[in-house]
Amino acid sequence: MARVRDVSTTDIRDAIRLGCRTMASVFNADDHDLPYFGSQVRPDPRLSGGGLSDAHVPGRHLNALLNAEDAAGVAIDAAAVAKHARAAFFSYSGPVALPLGRSASGGRLGAFDAHNVREGFHALCALAQFRDSERAQELAAASIAAIFTTWDPDTGWDRDRLERAHGLEFQPTETFIVGLARAIGPLVKYFRATGYGPALELAIVLKEKATAEFFLADGSYEARRFGTHTHSTTCVMSSLAQLADLTSDVVLLERVKAFYDRGLWRIRDALGWVMENSGDKNLHAPDRGEANNTGDILETALILGRWGYPAAYHDAERILRGHLLPSQLRDTSFIVDPPNPTRADGLRDLANRHRGAFGFPAPYGHEPLGIERISFNMDIVGGAVGSLCEAYRDVTRFDQAGHWVNLLFDHETEAIKVESIYTHRALTITLKQPGPLFVRLPPWVPAGGVTVGGMAGGYRVTRGYLFLPQPPLRQTVSISFALPEQELVLVPHDPEIRVRLRGDTVTAMDNFGADLTFFEPIG
Repeated sequence: MARVRDVSTTDIRDAIRLGCRTMASVFNADDHDLPYFGSQVRPDPRLSGGGLSDAHVPGRHLNALLNAEDAAGVAIDAAAVAKHARAAFFSYSGPVALPLGRSASGGRLGAFDAHNVREGFHALCALAQFRDSERAQELAAASIAAIFTTWDPDTGWDRDRLERAHGLEFQPTETFIVGLARAIGPLVKYFRATGYGPALELAIVLKEKATAEFFLADGSYEARRFGTHTHSTTCVMSSLAQLADLTSDVVLLERVKAFYDRGLWRIRDALGWVMENSGDKNLHAPDRGEANNTGDILETALILGRWGYPAAYHDAERILRGHLLPSQLRDTSFIVDPPNPTRADGLRDLANRHRGAFGFPAPYGHEPLGIERISFNMDIVGGAVGSLCEAYRDVTRFDQAGHWVNLLFDHETEAIKVESIYTHRALTITLKQPGPLFVRLPPWVPAGGVTVGGMAGGYRVTRGYLFLPQPPLRQTVSISFALPEQELVLVPHDPEIRVRLRGDTVTAMDNFGADLTFFEPIG
């Protein structure tokens, strides 16, 4: 058993930066510099391609890279953006404006899987929003029109038309949630960026079906109803939250919250780990998770937090510190290139190219019990980094009510500078622009357990926030409270996993003798 080094729990921006590095390192020189999808680091390390390299990865990576530049000011590789854009446009170069893939590298572009429509729109949205791409906007309009022509909420896809008229190889999905419903989120983002009404129309049509048949008022989850691919469930959940946020649809937001509070706990634990698959095959590896599922919960929590549920912000903070940040692959010393007599691109420089990736972690480490194959599929890197960008945007906020400190991380903007209580002796805040200040207090801070220094005025506690009505400008205010030791038991793992926390940072966790663990074991 060995612990990995360089486990992060405090630096969101650095995790974004390192993930962007990964996404700039995964192009297949043996296949026209299209991005890899598959990864394996133990045993037989390699990067591999396939149809998902065409229709899936470019959208995830463009969404993450261009948001990283916008949200966190991370310098990104322009050549990598250009390659991902070329790959995305290639996936739309078939006979109909839908993202298509190839059954194998070098094969014919013509395989259609509705699972990839979400990723296609993510690519087009990112290019339209951050690069003002007319080609992306033209393709988005054509793709929305093609969907309205070939898909119906009652009868589904017109498979005969897609196969006969367009010559596509139609690949059916397990359920609507695993297929087209996934596209709600990027359609919402596309409308926000461009104001293109048909994108919002399609998102609403998909929402109506999702809430009528899947995300029910009782908030329940059943694998047979949703499908066993849990990332599809979590990404549709976050998509519905985005649509509710855009349209101020409180009824829809309450539907999301019902699922968040009830059904979601069938597949997640208290640190935001989510089982990779809710079918029978996951029973043989009950600790195998997936990082971008965790990111979807994080994004949903951020929206619920903004809508007045501070407990959701606490969930987001614990998810970040306790699981998502620690699960990033930063120590790659255990990855060794295999023999490569033919100089295949997918077998070279694997440790360096994987550094910064996200994959299928257990709560305790990179190697879940019962798993021999460790992988960090490249689409997951984009999903996790995209979610970290949303968290970075929401650490602090400045609006008509004043300054909000929602997540207790080090952070600096034009309006505020925050030094975290996790990295400094106290939580310190310096305002650069005037306004009232709201600072979220974790629920484990007892009443009367806060000391405020550096200001003459008073403060109040209201709805989970410390409220300072007249904080000083350009003068540091310190807020002190204890970070208590506490223990949790993580379910639905079998066996259950004990975890010890200081505040919301993990200090020790059961690991059952697994390799490549993140934390000290509980003795």
